[in-house]
Amino acid sequence: MSLSVASLLRMLLLAAPALDPALGGPVFDGRSGATAVSAPRLATSIIVDGRLDEPAWARAAVLGGFSQYAPVDGVPAVDSTTVRVWYSPTAIHFGVVAYEAHGAPHATLAQRDHIAQDDYVEIYLGTFHDGRHALVFGVNPLGAQADGILTETGNIATSGVTSAAATRETPDLSPDFVFESKGHVTPWGYEVEVRIPFKSLKYQPADPQRWTLEIVRHVQHSGAEDTWTPTRRGAASFLAQAGTLEGLTGLHRGLVLDATPEWTVRTTGAPDPAGDWRYGRAASSLGGSARWGATNDLTLDATVRPDFSQVESDEGQLVTDPRFALFFPEKRPFFLDGIEQMEVPNGLIYTRRLVQPQGALKLIGRVAGADVAALSAVDDRAASLDGAHPIANVLRVRRSLPNGVQLGAAYTDRVDGARSNRVADVDARARFGGVYAAQLQLAASRTGGDGAVRTGPLWDARLSRNGQRFGFRYELTAIDPDFDAQLGFIQRPAIAHLLVEHRVTRVNATTDVVQRITGDVTLDGTWKYDRFVSGRDALEKKLHLNVNGVLRGGWQASATAFIERFGFDPDLYAGYHVIVPNGSARDTVPFGPRPAIPNLDWALSLATPQFHHVSASAFYVWGHDENFFEWASGAIGFALANVTWRPTDQLRVSGQYQGQWYYRRPAGDLVARDHIPRVRVEYQLTRAVFVRVVSEYRAQQQTALRDDTRGGAPIVLRDPVTGRFAAPAPFRRSSLRAEGLFSYQPVPGTVVFLGYGGTSARSDALALDGLRRESDALFLKASWLFRR
Repeated sequence: MSLSVASLLRMLLLAAPALDPALGGPVFDGRSGATAVSAPRLATSIIVDGRLDEPAWARAAVLGGFSQYAPVDGVPAVDSTTVRVWYSPTAIHFGVVAYEAHGAPHATLAQRDHIAQDDYVEIYLGTFHDGRHALVFGVNPLGAQADGILTETGNIATSGVTSAAATRETPDLSPDFVFESKGHVTPWGYEVEVRIPFKSLKYQPADPQRWTLEIVRHVQHSGAEDTWTPTRRGAASFLAQAGTLEGLTGLHRGLVLDATPEWTVRTTGAPDPAGDWRYGRAASSLGGSARWGATNDLTLDATVRPDFSQVESDEGQLVTDPRFALFFPEKRPFFLDGIEQMEVPNGLIYTRRLVQPQGALKLIGRVAGADVAALSAVDDRAASLDGAHPIANVLRVRRSLPNGVQLGAAYTDRVDGARSNRVADVDARARFGGVYAAQLQLAASRTGGDGAVRTGPLWDARLSRNGQRFGFRYELTAIDPDFDAQLGFIQRPAIAHLLVEHRVTRVNATTDVVQRITGDVTLDGTWKYDRFVSGRDALEKKLHLNVNGVLRGGWQASATAFIERFGFDPDLYAGYHVIVPNGSARDTVPFGPRPAIPNLDWALSLATPQFHHVSASAFYVWGHDENFFEWASGAIGFALANVTWRPTDQLRVSGQYQGQWYYRRPAGDLVARDHIPRVRVEYQLTRAVFVRVVSEYRAQQQTALRDDTRGGAPIVLRDPVTGRFAAPAPFRRSSLRAEGLFSYQPVPGTVVFLGYGGTSARSDALALDGLRRESDALFLKASWLFRR
């Protein structure tokens, strides 16, 4: 096949950057395929003031030609965006010019990492250009910041009850980086200036360098996402479709040496035996951490007597299935740095298993082309069964190969006196065909103590297709009963789980009311591990039918039918017994076995766009489901609602309600209910200073348990130690947790927190009146980042 000279020149012109006299520097138009950016290196420095009026900006490369990514991809962006980029020897600079013809953009003086309800722009920098990892720097129109890391694992939520708009993985906003940003709203939109020092980044030792680059703009008035490169939603990877920064040279990171001393003082209050409120003696603690950039791509962190307390308690969670452990995310800064490199399939590394380390060392970065994360810690005696200091070690290694293949290995061990637990893992991930992703994992554990040794495997296989119109997800996971990951998070052990899911998506025109609609069918089976390997029937069988859609303007809605069959789990009810008549006396007999329970439930969800001052979402489930309290079919309800009100650009009020209730069938009387309303009020005085008040109320009730298959016979529980039987006492209890916080945080690492937290409760009613103070605490924490 031959090409004419004219055709060849036309192709080269489309791929080459244009020179725009009005903008000064070369223009890289994403829709024309000019996505390899050569940004100028300028030996100058500027003041980050939110205005692109310094001479350096006139010479910067200009990124334009954005495309819409959501809700419909492949079309030009409605709102125009340009981003200028240049770099100095010590930092890279971005200037965002976002045009908005539909009115003023959404902009508030938001707290760090809380800009998702504003208009904002995200900068994705893949400093190792491996197509799987990228640092994310987000800014709203006023320059308020969000930052984190995107690590693509191939686990994309393409269907289900609440995933109408989700076809790519989202960044983890837990890590914080030091960078500068400032912006302002203009008559035509907004303008933001960003400076990211190389000292805050890890990158390759090569010179020159190539980095992955993507820019994403979020437009709240329409619910749209725009990307600089024309990115397809139907793809196995988001980052693999990004552009590049080419020819980066002469980058000077300098000596990276951070020291963060910290001081904490805390006093707690409680009633004394006479009922008077007393505060204990204030306890203070000195500690700190240090961080050394050994090379451009390897960092060593150390901490001694750190304060690992959280400035806000975890949100209350409802228990829908008592066999599933509740997951709480990591919030402690020392563990958040580099946490993405400790990601292992099936949660085999979970740093919250370390309760209160007395000291820890961490190595994060790249060695010989492989991602390496190593952690060693000495935990507090409170985490020990023997009163010793448990010692924990974690190692995670990953290597990216050509053609979208990644190999990984992990090792963890925890030694607590004479007890030990060790886990080894190998895993592999691959992308192929543009829309396919596969994952394989094999792990094994060895647990010793009390003269016994237990070993067991875990294995996992997954295959997915994330096509534009058609997709599927196949998963098979099996966990041996003796597999134990004491430094990991296994939500439900000793099971095998099979999932088969298919989805079909219809994409309509951007002018249609329904812009995108997806229907999916999911088959889900769960076995006890021993039953699975011996080829016996599944314990739980589920068929879920779901339809969800994205409507014009950013509305989202879904409807789901749950058709299920739950088999009796004898392990869950091992201590259950029933008191039944035996002639003129009464006898205690085992509770099981019991027949399976058929379920039929329905669910609806609705989410509003991010309006200027308010946004909301709601999710509701009702129908016939298993009553785990008595192993019987029950009439259940579950509700989750969120609303956020932003009356000014500084004040934010967020409310959440969670509730669930169980009624017996067909009698209709109550078994149990649980309600958790939560209110959070934040006032942002400046970018660095905010005040927060959080209040969470919880009301729980459980009636006397009975067995309606035996004429309402009372259910009793056997104490495994004493062998005695006792009926679970019915209860009505309520509690109120209130917290207040003053926060000063000019940069990550430098903080002053002054806080209060108190709990009140009553055990005889579901009411706010009559609550009695049970405990409270005052604390002050101060730390300062010293950086060279």
